[in-house]
Amino acid sequence: MKNYRAIVIISVLFATSQVVASDWPQYLGPKRNAVSEEKGLLRSWPEGGPKVLWTIPLGEGFGGPAVSEGKVYIYDRVDDKINVLRCFDLMTGNEEWTFSYEAPGSFSYGGSRSVPTIEGNRIYVCDIMGNFHCVDKNTHKALWYKNIWTDFEDTDLPLWAIAQNPLVYENMVIIASQTQEAGLVAYDKQNGNIIWKTTKLPGDAGYVSPRVVRINNEDQLVMISASRNEGSIGAVCGFNPKNGDPLWSYEWKCKTPIPNVTEIGHNQLFVTGGYKAGGALIQIEKHGRSWAAREIMFSKEFGTHVHPAIFYRGHLYSQCTNNQVRNGFMCMDLKGNIKWKTGRDPNFDKGGYILADDMLISSDGEKMLYLIEPTPTEFKVLAKAELLDTKQAWAPLALSDGKLLIRDQKQMKCVLLKQKY
Repeated sequence: MKNYRAIVIISVLFATSQVVASDWPQYLGPKRNAVSEEKGLLRSWPEGGPKVLWTIPLGEGFGGPAVSEGKVYIYDRVDDKINVLRCFDLMTGNEEWTFSYEAPGSFSYGGSRSVPTIEGNRIYVCDIMGNFHCVDKNTHKALWYKNIWTDFEDTDLPLWAIAQNPLVYENMVIIASQTQEAGLVAYDKQNGNIIWKTTKLPGDAGYVSPRVVRINNEDQLVMISASRNEGSIGAVCGFNPKNGDPLWSYEWKCKTPIPNVTEIGHNQLFVTGGYKAGGALIQIEKHGRSWAAREIMFSKEFGTHVHPAIFYRGHLYSQCTNNQVRNGFMCMDLKGNIKWKTGRDPNFDKGGYILADDMLISSDGEKMLYLIEPTPTEFKVLAKAELLDTKQAWAPLALSDGKLLIRDQKQMKCVLLKQKY
């Protein structure tokens, strides 16, 4: 009987770990780097493309989905008036509940911006006006509420509104206020009380969300600010995530930063941005008790507008098209040598992409979904299919249990990328 109980307990724990392992609980996935640990994905698709399990209508926007315990969560915006956190069943696409409130106001490139962050029974969401809610999964009601902009006395919102994806770290949920009074703010994830805040970030407010990286086997919090106004210089900044103390800074000239850094290893980070900002590889070094950032490579050509570069087997992969440069998908080594670029053939325009099972899964930002083998020798397409209907399909993707979630300006689809599930 004891052995039987032990087997049951182990089986339950294994099943639970499988559920957790397949979650995509926040912006860019479990490690906030657009990399999935899933295996067994299809390496080719049937004629007509992979199976679409379901499709649901959405308002326009750029906010991607998160997945937790078989449920899909997405922040939707309807008619420039109402924000809606929507919960769907991953298998069926049936909507199970919503949390909504009025928030009238319009911006250029309308609609949602953010991905929900899920931890346990709590969902953290921030809208385009800085309304920041912690919502209970079970009651579907807000446990606490803040405004990351007006709470710190700022008035005029950034040109394209606020695009923040909350970061849970230990007992905190961290977000970039980017106001005159507060750069980064860490709230108690249970009650919303402020634990620490930094002073104003260098330069201007951008559209980057904070992330944690490992430097010298310790956690550091990285944030990037904008160089939008003349004479204003933004920066890539490192902080102590436990108390917000500044550690190092690297001057960075990008007027519209959106992606955060890519971890390379060996205390190296790669930063990239659109509008001819290019990309830079920086080394984070400790001298005594002080930290410093040193540039070791810069590329004017390799600059991605919306999504961070993915590092795989010594090479960086990214979509490098923006309003001024149309380099398409690109591959570059760490010395700055461009291995290939697609340019306009095929065209890739700010679509989301992730690395999974040694393959790149990428939207082209318009109608196509590609399966790409990441190799520096050539741009190698394994499969492709037309799945979307609109341009500006720029939202980050999500992958859970072989099911890919992808959206455009009017719908979200769940696409099966495994033979069995």
